[in-house]
Amino acid sequence: MDGTSAGSPPEDDGDETAQTEGGEKRRGGLLREIAIIVTIVLVLMFVVSTFFFRQYVVPSESMEPTLHGCYGCANDRIVVDKMSYRFTDPTPGDVVVFKAPTSSWDGAWSSPRSSNSVVHALQDVLAVFALAPPDENNLVKRIIATGGQTVQCRNDDGKGVTVDGESLDEPYIDPDLQNEAYDVSDGTLGGGTCYGPDFGPIKVPDDHVWVMGDNRSNSADSREHVGDEFQGTVPVSDIRGKVRFILYPFSRIGGVGSVDPQ
Repeated sequence: MDGTSAGSPPEDDGDETAQTEGGEKRRGGLLREIAIIVTIVLVLMFVVSTFFFRQYVVPSESMEPTLHGCYGCANDRIVVDKMSYRFTDPTPGDVVVFKAPTSSWDGAWSSPRSSNSVVHALQDVLAVFALAPPDENNLVKRIIATGGQTVQCRNDDGKGVTVDGESLDEPYIDPDLQNEAYDVSDGTLGGGTCYGPDFGPIKVPDDHVWVMGDNRSNSADSREHVGDEFQGTVPVSDIRGKVRFILYPFSRIGGVGSVDPQ
């Protein structure tokens, strides 16, 4: 008998144990790295969406041709600058996103939150990181007048919308689009220099703005809410930011500038 083979010790499993521990350490290290990366991304998304920029979806056609929105189509995705009004005041011509200041603005709006309490809570958390829409009725319009100014319109005087008695220069309004709305509605909208019914005079309170849609004949804007507590004006504190950019669809990607109508 071969004494050498008969006396061989059992195989040492130390290398296998070391490999197993090494694999577990690598997996644990990878999971920690992923957790760190995810945390950093979420923190950055929170900071950016809270203090700098946030994406919104244009909900209706009220701002055409500047911004597009309609049921069943590729509504414009816009980027809102949240920093602008931390240092400067809103000015005439700015296109802004704002929260509905009173219930009269809500119309057919309904909360995007689920009726399931767990899902609702998850959506609230996602909204903090701009991964879900906020639970508020956000609208987009153009500022026409600011605090202390008086706005009105009389179809009979042929001056269109006036601020402090002066007619506005509004190149962002497409007359053909207004005439189309007038024809479709059998003359109940538009057709005059106001592109709608007379309103005002209304003096805009301090720290408020008067807003209107560029699609003047088809916009439920400040004119529709003169009976509420703010006479249709919007508190500056309800403005979420200034529209800077169309992000999507790609065919319409580009900047959104302010055009001072005064």
